Amino acid sequence: MPTVESLSAIPPGRTVVAKKHPLEQALGVKFKDKELLNVALTHGSYLNENPGADAEDNERLEFLGDAVLGMVIGDEFFNRYPAWTEGHLTQARSLLVRDDTLAIVADRLEMGRHLTMGKGEEAGGGRSRASNRAGAFEALVGALFLDQGFETAQKLVLKVMGHELSTIGSRLAVKNPKSVLQEAMQKGGKSTPTYSIVSVTGKDPNREWTAEVYVDGKVMGRGKGPKKAIAEQAAATEALKSLEQ
Repeated sequence: MPTVESLSAIPPGRTVVAKKHPLEQALGVKFKDKELLNVALTHGSYLNENPGADAEDNERLEFLGDAVLGMVIGDEFFNRYPAWTEGHLTQARSLLVRDDTLAIVADRLEMGRHLTMGKGEEAGGGRSRASNRAGAFEALVGALFLDQGFETAQKLVLKVMGHELSTIGSRLAVKNPKSVLQEAMQKGGKSTPTYSIVSVTGKDPNREWTAEVYVDGKVMGRGKGPKKAIAEQAAATEALKSLEQ
């Protein structure tokens, strides 16, 4: 990774964070390593158009930030909602770490306008693309984790996602795992999930149903329950967990 001292070698056109950045002011943090913030704000398209640039894109930081976000949100929900089942916890976390939710958070920080990207990506609406804004926020979390540790990154996430964390209960009230999975598949250009009951054992009131959910002919999850609908919801929850992983 380039050092701050080497930033003068970066070609014109790339946004370089040297002094205090508006994002640092908005977040109330100051990066020790400014280059981590540079990387978090650099979209891969910039390097595609500038292959000789002494720079790194934010994809690795995005990967790391995604893991940190999952840990922070999972820990917060586990402690805040002790009555929630594993299914509720998984569903709630899935709702918060998806691109459209994270893009809204990124918009509050005006991250889109701070991104460094290729001219082609920008001309194609790259600054307004939800995946780019969400990815930049994840990269920012990853960068702060590397710069100042988990506790600081955790405080950042809880601060900027406070609204989403406090209103997730009302969102869960109108959504079930099957709906969340269907939305995720539609967003990813996949086919609508289908369900199949693969076995029914026992007799009422101890009957147990086993369901599988398929997407494009592939088994995405399996679940069990005392009713068909519950088994299908359990299968959808398992599919959502596999998607996160």
